[in-house]
Amino acid sequence: MRLPLTDGNNSAAIDLQQTQAMVDLFMERGFTYFDTAYPYHNGHSETAFRETVARRYPRDRFTVTDKMPCWLIHSEADMERIFNEQLQRCGVEYIDYYWLHALNKSYYATMQRFNGFGFIARKKAEGKIRHIGFSFHDEPALLEQILTEHPEAELVQLQINYLDWNDAGIQARKCYEICRRHGKDIIVMEPVKGGSLAKVPASVESLFRNILPDASPASWAVRYAASLPGVIMVLSGMSNLEQVDDNTSYMQDFIPLSHREKVAVGSAASIIKESIAIPCTACHYCTDGCPMNIAIPEYFAIYNTLHRFGREEQWISASTYYEDLGKTHGHAGDCIQCGQCQEHCPQHISIIENLQKVAQSLE
Repeated sequence: MRLPLTDGNNSAAIDLQQTQAMVDLFMERGFTYFDTAYPYHNGHSETAFRETVARRYPRDRFTVTDKMPCWLIHSEADMERIFNEQLQRCGVEYIDYYWLHALNKSYYATMQRFNGFGFIARKKAEGKIRHIGFSFHDEPALLEQILTEHPEAELVQLQINYLDWNDAGIQARKCYEICRRHGKDIIVMEPVKGGSLAKVPASVESLFRNILPDASPASWAVRYAASLPGVIMVLSGMSNLEQVDDNTSYMQDFIPLSHREKVAVGSAASIIKESIAIPCTACHYCTDGCPMNIAIPEYFAIYNTLHRFGREEQWISASTYYEDLGKTHGHAGDCIQCGQCQEHCPQHISIIENLQKVAQSLE
């Protein structure tokens, strides 16, 4: 996710040359784990992996994670077709880690209906998958149910970051504790919350620099997630070479957070929560299939900037950016309130209500 683009308005226009340079630095520093999925970058993430990794490195030099898009499954045959397409897109004969993607109450019901866990277990037995599990976006009670009913799941991919740890919507801590109780290893997604923890308020940055003068705000977020027992991997949707350089620099010889650092992170979370109006991570799950082609994450980012700073010059800049986006996308006020975006939102955001706020502020 969030790969560099040659056209900022087209998520399918992945900059393969820059991505290749990022891959090479990542591999050069000893890292091997890549994460992709069927819908990322409008279906072009998997092929970007093939072109920048699978065709350029021996198979034993990397591992790849991919996912079954549960919302696209309407029959058992769909799973077979999509899985085979993913192998072709990724350019591999087997997938190291394979998840049922973004399980929530609705998608879990779909997977139960079409025996999704049975399908991935069968592919594992056939040697097409090495490890199976699921990524999760719902309430702790459902996670408890899934792990009880499907002990064959080896790993769980969870959204964990210091802002969501005690959040009433995400409930990261409770979900983490359930996985630990079931003895499951955890892969962390969204440790930097879509980049929002890489650009923190000045007071938070000052708090961090008083302890570690040279450490980036993103490093605090990634190290927080990586310091949790049972976490075996922390994912970062890196968008340029500088981010790869930064992330790998402090993760090569990983040092868990000290007690003092944990206290600082807790203080940072309290400060940041006051500055974020809409907790969007720009995953773009909400925009797939939007009948009005509304640039939801981009509009929310503009609104958050206005909420955080609120200066007149900031409003003028935001208004201009908003109108530029409106030339190729629907405006916030064009929302027809169909609700498909809210169904797909991992953050459980009231998207329709917040689009109305954006429209009131900028239209």
